[in-house]
Amino acid sequence: MAGTFIVFEGGDAVGKSTQATMLADWLTGQGHRVVLTFEPGDTRAGARMRQIVLDPATGDLSPRAEALLYAADKAQHVEEVILPALQRGDVVVCDRFVDSMLAYQGAGRVLDVDRVESIARWATADLLPDLTVVLDLDPSAGVSEIVDKDRLESAGTDFHARARSSFLALAARDPDYYLVLPAREDREVIAAAVRERVAPLLSAGSGTLSL
Repeated sequence: MAGTFIVFEGGDAVGKSTQATMLADWLTGQGHRVVLTFEPGDTRAGARMRQIVLDPATGDLSPRAEALLYAADKAQHVEEVILPALQRGDVVVCDRFVDSMLAYQGAGRVLDVDRVESIARWATADLLPDLTVVLDLDPSAGVSEIVDKDRLESAGTDFHARARSSFLALAARDPDYYLVLPAREDREVIAAAVRERVAPLLSAGSGTLSL
């Protein structure tokens, strides 16, 4: 596929959106066509699913129902946003992808992770990122400090601890395609480390790269 696919993962309140935006801005400045996107919710259908899974008013959902809603969001997102951009040769920078489903709905909700992964890979047409950046932070210093929590942020300390462990385990099993960084490092330091890993992934002819 012609484009490059970069994903930011990690727990809540770790700075994924900030770093994704900083990377997208840098890439644009280097002359690349960039699509900055996120999950769940960056399609019309996905926005409705996002409301269901994150709104506290939804109340209890079966963990399997929750996982399937996330899978449906991903399927539409890949079909409508990510694949067309990659086929055009764009750089796609995405805030969350499959690993979030494995960490939150698999490990967090204590579902069969292999089965959740099978559903997630099917939903996303087996699309794999060229690089996944994991911003790591103890949940006690991240999600627990959010005052107005959404439905997932309110899932409890054990849930978020399991999710964090899952993100780190996923990175450890495939280190060539992951970059794990401490989320509370200075944001410019994090951004520089991300650029250093992303630069070699980009085709030499698509822009002059300056770190």
